[in-house]
Amino acid sequence: MNSSSKFAITAKNIFKSFESRKFALNNVSLHIDSGEVLVVMGPSGSGKSTLIRTFNGLETIDSGILEILGTELNANYNEKSVRRIRKRVGMVFQQFNLFPHLSIIENITLAPIRVKQQPKEAAEQRAFELLTQMGISDQLHKYPSQLSGGQQQRVAIARALALNPEIMLFDEPTSALDPERVKEVLDAMRKLANQGMTMVVVTHEIGFARDVADRVLFMDEGRVVETSSPSDFFNNAKEERSRRFLNQML
Repeated sequence: MNSSSKFAITAKNIFKSFESRKFALNNVSLHIDSGEVLVVMGPSGSGKSTLIRTFNGLETIDSGILEILGTELNANYNEKSVRRIRKRVGMVFQQFNLFPHLSIIENITLAPIRVKQQPKEAAEQRAFELLTQMGISDQLHKYPSQLSGGQQQRVAIARALALNPEIMLFDEPTSALDPERVKEVLDAMRKLANQGMTMVVVTHEIGFARDVADRVLFMDEGRVVETSSPSDFFNNAKEERSRRFLNQML
């Protein structure tokens, strides 16, 4: 089912449970504008990663309605709808998930050639442009094991961008990196935000959230505790649970 919603992402009364937890998502409702950068924060186990994974069908929902770029997802898993969404929504994970036996350019061009039937030459030209944008065009013919963690994560971002997504999801993209590699990945993400990409970012990187986010959404125990501007959230959080979290982080 398609809709003409003005929002890039809309969630209405989303519930999700696992055997290990009663509710991973507990009556979550939100909306994300096109071009908006939403940073999702919260303690471990608060439901952040589960939420973001529902936005491209990696996690199903038990009840409620999700609408991603006009395509609706509900508790009845619809493979056709999920495929449609994944063609328009890119995702970057904590781990880089690059194919170790493929060169960097082969990692990036694999999906455009196979999924979108792009000519190899056009796909390789796009890969070179994306790696240039990420600041690692000189790594084109190397293999993942020859790159640092930060470089591999930037390749993973380039790979997701190669399918020309309208939304980018980031699930703690710097958590597996050495501290000195974090900045180069966050800088690449800042460039994307400055170009107007719609982004949902699960992260504990407070500097990034302050500088880049349009809004910060704070979760705990599967619920949305509060949503506000970065300035309001970090300087004057409304909820006691948010303030306790920030006191531990800052």
